[in-house]
Amino acid sequence: MKFTPIKPKKVSAQIAEQIRKSVMSGEFNPGEKLPPERELAEMFGVSRPSVREALNVLVSSGLVETHQGGGTVVRSLMENSAGTPLSELIRIDGDRALDVIEVRQGMESWTAWYAATRALPEDIRRLKVVVDGMAKNLEGLTPSEDYDANFHMLVARATHNVVWSHMMQSLFDAMQEFQRDVWRAVYLAGDDHKILYGHHLRIYEMIRDRNPEGARDAMVEHLTFAQQKCSAYVSMRGNGQGE
Repeated sequence: MKFTPIKPKKVSAQIAEQIRKSVMSGEFNPGEKLPPERELAEMFGVSRPSVREALNVLVSSGLVETHQGGGTVVRSLMENSAGTPLSELIRIDGDRALDVIEVRQGMESWTAWYAATRALPEDIRRLKVVVDGMAKNLEGLTPSEDYDANFHMLVARATHNVVWSHMMQSLFDAMQEFQRDVWRAVYLAGDDHKILYGHHLRIYEMIRDRNPEGARDAMVEHLTFAQQKCSAYVSMRGNGQGE
């Protein structure tokens, strides 16, 4: 029998592999920052140059990206080197945003279903913080667009399926500008805010109570309402009223 010599792996390669596994297991979600180089060096018990080399490997593979003064951020697995052409398409043609919402209806009905079967106590606590924040905003009729987006991402993460999380992040990144405009142009009445809060509360309760069918139905109801509002905005923009 012939054996081949064992070659020790470079320290940077081992660091990169551990970080990669953490990202793929969902410990770091798309858009989240990794700890600073100094902290990573302390955690791994290595030098900062080794950490820097490992991060460069991950940047080259497209798993993370670095920002000057902004740290290292986990990229969505659905991104590509050409950036996010979907966001540009939505900016030009609002009807494509309606297509995305249609896709979300299918995707998020199932993320809600899986979240209701897999959510951990910490997932439930995070969702409750968001719902409580929306309730507080409702008192002063303050828009909850940031809470809204965060809620949907937390539902996806509560599935503990990293692909769901990355797919949802990509869609939300592409829709960000359009969704902000919808909030500012269409969600104006107090009744709209109450309806939106009620939808999110219901989804949260179904996930908390481990009712997958109820969570799925509540999510579909919410996104059907959102689709109607987005359609109204697209029509309004097409008539020149949203300029």
